[in-house]
Amino acid sequence: METAPLKLSQFSKGGGCGCKIAPAVLQQIVHTDAVTSFPELLVGNESNDDAAAYRIEGDTAIISTTDFFLPIVDDPYDFGRIAAANAISDVYAMGGSPLMAIAILGWPIEKLPVEVAREVLRGGRAVCAEAGIPLAGGHTIDSSEPIFGLAVTGSVKVHHLKRNDGAQEGDVLYLTKPLGVGVLATALKRGVLEEAHYEGLMAQMTRLNKVGAQLGLIAGVHALTDVTGFGLLGHLHELCAGSGLSAELQYGALPRIGGLETYLQQRTIPDATFRNWNSYGKEVSFGKGVNVMEAFNLLPDPQTNGGLLVAVAPADTATVETLLRAEGLYASPIGTMKAAGEKRIEVML
Repeated sequence: METAPLKLSQFSKGGGCGCKIAPAVLQQIVHTDAVTSFPELLVGNESNDDAAAYRIEGDTAIISTTDFFLPIVDDPYDFGRIAAANAISDVYAMGGSPLMAIAILGWPIEKLPVEVAREVLRGGRAVCAEAGIPLAGGHTIDSSEPIFGLAVTGSVKVHHLKRNDGAQEGDVLYLTKPLGVGVLATALKRGVLEEAHYEGLMAQMTRLNKVGAQLGLIAGVHALTDVTGFGLLGHLHELCAGSGLSAELQYGALPRIGGLETYLQQRTIPDATFRNWNSYGKEVSFGKGVNVMEAFNLLPDPQTNGGLLVAVAPADTATVETLLRAEGLYASPIGTMKAAGEKRIEVML
């Protein structure tokens, strides 16, 4: 009798960026009253940004970040590719370029063969090579669940460094990739995802957000972040709160991944969606005509290696749209930044 093949996702209670700690709990963990001044630290914990940035000399800063998670797919090579692309994205989301990465690997040695772990690393190396950087080393532990990710070092000119708290009133919002990754990934875990939709899901989760380095060169890009485990709702809220503004989101303009409606109807909703809504939902209002029940499932849907969320001065929207189209990315506005109101995010039809 043949033994059923092992599926990586069976070892994870929440795969990809959906296994992040809930935002409200995370704030309790990282809160501190200790204040230590490092003048060359340009970006630290204070802004909930994508990575840390430290000026090393003159106009050059080093970007440092780490990201790792449990399997979101069963194929180990694909898992490695997704985790690597997701970790490198944090450097691009600061307007920087990656320099090198080191691996973070936790592996249940008694449950999964070392050959499977080798495939995970092979996938990670493939994406690092695509980004033009070495996977230069790393650290491993024997763990109860398979974990993989990277610590990534990048660089950026200080005047090109982008934060998530610099948006200005009147800025136009863009999102470079469609939403719905968490819904489709949950469908995959439940065994109902169609093959055609799997291909689209993989293409999105393994695509590098390289355009972030080019966006960093545009002065009118006032704020930049990537949309990951807290969903569009959470990462837009961080951008709004950090900038002291509100956002008007055009719900009908939001890009959606292929097949999304099918799986929304099947209710393949990740648990992290509800955690995200509980953390940010009180800061959202809905205009007439918006499908609120659908929005409850889409706006907080956790993305893994999601798109870049960009706040752009009106004078530079044509430049940004031309760049995004040239890269084959979504290039239509999804909203605008406005003066702070009663709610941080107003969702209009």
